[in-house]
Amino acid sequence: MRFTLGRITRDDAQAISRWRYAGRYSAYDGDRASVDSLLEPRFRYHSVYDERGELVGYFCFGEDARVRAGRRLGIYEREPALDVGLGMRPDLTGQGLGEEFVRAGLRFAKETYSPSAFRLTVATFNRRAIRVYERAGFEAVETFGAPTRDGGREWLLMRREV
Repeated sequence: MRFTLGRITRDDAQAISRWRYAGRYSAYDGDRASVDSLLEPRFRYHSVYDERGELVGYFCFGEDARVRAGRRLGIYEREPALDVGLGMRPDLTGQGLGEEFVRAGLRFAKETYSPSAFRLTVATFNRRAIRVYERAGFEAVETFGAPTRDGGREWLLMRREV
């Protein structure tokens, strides 16, 4: 499948806010209250479309791709990199599209932002995503945080040179 990125629209942000994932992946469910944040220019959200022009996912670059626990620990200040956040439409996950999806986002980010490196943060339970990121050239840097009863998570920081 061929993926292209474009400026996120209000319709796309509203669709993303309604996405629901199965099982423990529900941690990634959209939130209707997030529409304005998805449209906030400083968060650099971009919609991802397939060759038919259908919305299949999104990327964000920079501040909104970071998690609170990592900010508190100063994880993101240690070395320069462009933080990458992403999401794929729930009905498309687990179908072998992840690596090409990630690579499309990285190509776009390289051309648009000219970073020295890419960095992403993923929940450690999400082994499926971690395998995709490894195939796309990311390497584990460190884990931080811890699972807690109130929804806290353990995170894996990954990095890849451009």
